[in-house]
Amino acid sequence: MESSAKRQPLKIIADSNALFVPLQFKIDIFAELERLLNRNFELVLISPVKQELETLTKKSSPKTRKNAAFALTLAEKCMYVKVSEKKGEQTDDAIVRISQAWKTPVFTNDKVLKKKLRDISTPVIYVREKSRLEIDGLIS
Repeated sequence: MESSAKRQPLKIIADSNALFVPLQFKIDIFAELERLLNRNFELVLISPVKQELETLTKKSSPKTRKNAAFALTLAEKCMYVKVSEKKGEQTDDAIVRISQAWKTPVFTNDKVLKKKLRDISTPVIYVREKSRLEIDGLIS
């Protein structure tokens, strides 16, 4: 008999750049996450990340605007979670705070954010060799 932990989908917080992966590297992130994790998962879009993408669609170079618009359509496949924002908190800080509170991995390619997450032992999913996803850290 399967334990309830197995049936409960694993939540993975997506950083904005995670949603650029399909365009940047031609990787189907949902298929890759399935292969990598071999279990049910939910990619989670937290409100500060969505706001960051919405800002990029308005205030960036034409290429970045187009990529951000694509990322937002991809984000519709994610579970959206509105989170309380702390005054002056950057998107990365919110991701670190929420991932710690939820004890859940983060999907990002941001070097600075990856280091912050690894420093607090949060598993990080990232693109390896521009061809596949990999996990740094243990997912329970």
